[in-house]
Formats: sequence, C-alpha cells, structure tokens
Amino acid sequence: MPNHAAVPFLRRRSTVVAGVVGAVTALGVGVTLSHVFAAATAPKVVPPTANATFDYQIGGPYAPAKGVTAVSRDRSARPVDGLYNVCYVNAFQAQPDALGWWQKNHPDLILLDRNKRPVMDKDWGEALLDTSTADKRSRLADVVGAWVDGCAKSGFQAVEPDNLDSYERSGGLLTKADNAAFAKLLATRAHSAGLAVGQKNTVDMLSESTKIGFDFAVAEECGEYNECGDYAKAYADRVFVIEYSSGGFSQACTRFGARLGIVQRDLDVAPRGAGGYTFRTC
Repeated sequence: MPNHAAVPFLRRRSTVVAGVVGAVTALGVGVTLSHVFAAATAPKVVPPTANATFDYQIGGPYAPAKGVTAVSRDRSARPVDGLYNVCYVNAFQAQPDALGWWQKNHPDLILLDRNKRPVMDKDWGEALLDTSTADKRSRLADVVGAWVDGCAKSGFQAVEPDNLDSYERSGGLLTKADNAAFAKLLATRAHSAGLAVGQKNTVDMLSESTKIGFDFAVAEECGEYNECGDYAKAYADRVFVIEYSSGGFSQACTRFGARLGIVQRDLDVAPRGAGGYTFRTC
C-alpha cells in the first residue's frame, strides 16, 4: 500500500517558505514549550463524528468544497474555521528537508543500518526515526510532542501521526511493539493538549488501538485492500478514508459510503487548481 500521507518533499514545496523556518524553530524549542503547555488544565478531547464529509489537504491547503465538514492539513498550515481539523504530523520518519536538522541535533534518533547509514523509506526519500529503546522514544516524544502541542495551539481538533508502520520498512531493526510504545507516548501528549488522535493506516495495530489511545482512524486505500470494515468496527465508524484509484473509491462508497467519511484524491494530494487535482466524495 503506498504511503502517500508521508508528504514527500515536492508536495511540501508550497509550504517551504512559511513552514520550514517555523518547523525548525519549533524543533529547537519543543521541550520548553511542551512543559509550559502541559502545565495547563487539559481541554476536552473531541473525536470526529462518523460519516463526516472529508477532504484530505496534506499536499497544500485550499478552500474546502461546499458541504465538507472535516479536513486534514499539514501542521504548517492553518485550520479551517468551523470545520473539524486534523493536523498531519510525520511522526515516525524524517521529512527529506529536515534530515539535516535531525543529523545535526539528534543524530542517534535516526535509525542506522549495520553500515551506519540512515535506513530509508525509499518510496518517499525519508529516513526512519529510531523508536527501538525507551530512552529514544522519550526523546523523540519531546521533539514530535512539541509539534503536537503546536497543532493544538493553532486550533486543530485532532492529530494524525503518520508512518506508524515504519517498522515494516526497518529491515527488522524496529518492531511493532516499538512503534506502539512511541504511539502511546504521542497519544498521551495529544490528549493532554486536548487533541483526538487518529490511527494512520496499519490494520495490524487495530488490536492495540485502545491500549495506545487512538480515538479514530485515517485509512488510505482501505477500499482498495478490503480493510475498511476492520477500521469501522474498531472505531465505531469514526474513520476518514482516502482512496486514490476509482476502483478503490467505488468499493469503499458501495460498502461504506453511508457510514464513513470517504474521499478520492489524486496521488500527489495536490491543491485545487494544480495539475492532476482530484476530489470526489460518495
């Protein structure tokens, strides 16, 4: 299953000027901000409703179509007033344009192979983050947790930590248990900031969803791979579905169009007006 929500560098180009400086700044001051934010009383966590009309805008923000009630955007973008806003965070891998920062500031938090080279998600050119020990997970949570806090301060209602399945690309250096433990740290951090937390893909993690603390799911191509029912059952239909093929979209709509928030987007998740833009709902 392609990992489209791992926002490749080209899809982030529209937010480089506004987002990279802010992102690097947030990386540097995350511990201080997180401690201040966590000191306040945690606001109420509000999960999304079932069967919301959903748009997936992680490739660049644009005005949602009439009738859209929920949207997912990159953490560098602003949420949409009056809608349910999900904040995209690449939590388990390093964005290509941020790898240098990680190597300079936290080199041991990049997963390395036996030749001391970063282990890469070759499809998206992203280095895997090292969740293999409790100490590393804790320090990763300080960095990524600051981004989560930033989502809450920006006005998002939820967060989707992406690449939960990075262990499948680690060559055996990471385990499902490693990533589940890190996901639990992030879920706790998000809840303390008043954010609901979405499980991003990884149907094999559904049995641990309650233990981790996930509140809903964001499932790519579950229609294509006949997995939508698994997510629907685990999350009482609180599922946002993104399909990239017409066949997968048709399958998802036929079986779950009245229950789940289903959208078809183009592979690049391009903003409206860009070449190849696709947006369809059931």
